[in-house]
Amino acid sequence: MTPTTSIETGLENADLAALKAAIDADLIKSLPNQSPIAQPLVDAMRYAVLGGGKRMRPMLLRAACHSCGGKPEHAVAASIAIECIHAYSLVHDDLPAMDNDAIRHGKPANHVEFGEATAIIAGDGLQTFAFQLLAGDQTNSSSQRSALVAELAQASGWQGMAGGQCMDMNSEGRALSLEELKSLHAAKTGALIQGALTMGAICADKSAATPEYQLMRQTGRTIGLAFQVMDDVLDATASTSVLGKPAGSDVLNHKSTFVTLMGVDEAKQYAETLLEAGLKALTASALQTRTLEALARKAVRRDH
Repeated sequence: MTPTTSIETGLENADLAALKAAIDADLIKSLPNQSPIAQPLVDAMRYAVLGGGKRMRPMLLRAACHSCGGKPEHAVAASIAIECIHAYSLVHDDLPAMDNDAIRHGKPANHVEFGEATAIIAGDGLQTFAFQLLAGDQTNSSSQRSALVAELAQASGWQGMAGGQCMDMNSEGRALSLEELKSLHAAKTGALIQGALTMGAICADKSAATPEYQLMRQTGRTIGLAFQVMDDVLDATASTSVLGKPAGSDVLNHKSTFVTLMGVDEAKQYAETLLEAGLKALTASALQTRTLEALARKAVRRDH
């Protein structure tokens, strides 16, 4: 896939708005648009992905590829794939059987807009489409494609995001220890953020044995945890209009959070400590770029 022209500008100049705009354009172009057999499914898939979002994971992936010396075009399919996985997870998270949230990105949740059955299938469609993109991407070698498929499967599957969601559901109404909470979110939220950085390294032709890959893995783990800590803070302190999703849902669902265990101020400080640790490791390796640093900071220091 060929990236949009603004992608290189965004990566070189840490212009996150340009980077996000380029990713949005690639998503619009890449997602299926017409179906002779399942148009409601295609419409729901596009609504899920294009209805809003910060694009944090695809931006991190492209920035990591750039940091590791890769070309922008080698990260396009992978960045679209990881955003499709993220979007599918949100569609399923919002379902009545999960978090039962009616709003996402300030709009009706997918199951409210299209019905519960179509929303479930839309999530399934986005998940399989993500792997279709990776398997069919001819900009990377066969070994890179295989590694990307394995990386995304592990980050999103039973060992990662899906496993973390299961642990989260089974933990409702139960007080978790800090270590249990860290384990939960290392899987549910952190695994896909870590996967974004390691997939970026793979797109730059860095195998799991290389120092670059290992550093991206370490940084992704740290930034992913910081991201979730701030999510908990925002859920407790921001309004629904600011979040674009129901505020206070953690309390309503009787979930343990970093705020319930630490308090707001200590949780904020913990997120800052994690952020600085991640940036320090990058700086020491000479892999830190202006864009990667700006994205890491944005993941933690965000208004919404």
